[in-house]
Amino acid sequence: MLNKTIFLDRDGVINKEVNYLHRIKDCEFIDGIFEACIYLQDIGFKIVIITNQSGIARGYFNENDYQILTNWITLQFNKKSIKLLEIFHCPHGPDSKCSCRKPRPGMLLEAQHKYSINMTNSWLIGDREDDILAANNAGINNTILVRSGHKINEGISNAKHILDSISDCVKVIK
Repeated sequence: MLNKTIFLDRDGVINKEVNYLHRIKDCEFIDGIFEACIYLQDIGFKIVIITNQSGIARGYFNENDYQILTNWITLQFNKKSIKLLEIFHCPHGPDSKCSCRKPRPGMLLEAQHKYSINMTNSWLIGDREDDILAANNAGINNTILVRSGHKINEGISNAKHILDSISDCVKVIK
C-alpha cells in the first residue's frame, strides 16, 4: 500500500525563519506546528521534512551542527507523539547542479522511493515558491504556500492554497 504523506519545509514552516539556523538555542517553533502535525497524522498522513541547508556549503556551520539540531527537532516532535518518517536535507549551495536542492525534486523522489509514497495523494507545505516547484516537479499538485516564512509574491505562485501558517492547513487538508 502506498503512503500518503505531508512534506514540510523546515525553516519558515516548522520553525521561525532564522538566517542559517544551526543552533538549538535559536530554534523557535511556529505556533500551531505540533497541533497541525497531530491532526495530519491522525487523518492518516505520514510526515517528512525536506530542507535546503546551504549554510553547510557556505561554511556557516557543518554537517555535525546540522545533525545535532535535527536530532533535537526530531525529539521535540517525538515528545508530542508525532512520528517523522525522516528529515531529508540538501547541503549544497544555490549554484549546485545537484538533484536534491529545491526546486529540483531529488529529496521528494528519494522519500517516495524509500517509503512507497503516493505523490498524487500527498501534500507539500512550504514558504517559498521553490518548495512548490519541487513538489510539482515530483508529481505533487496539492501544495500550500504559507506566509509565516519568506515574503512571497502571491500573484505568481503555483501553490494550490496560500495560508497564513501551517496551523491553517486543517481548513484545507481533510
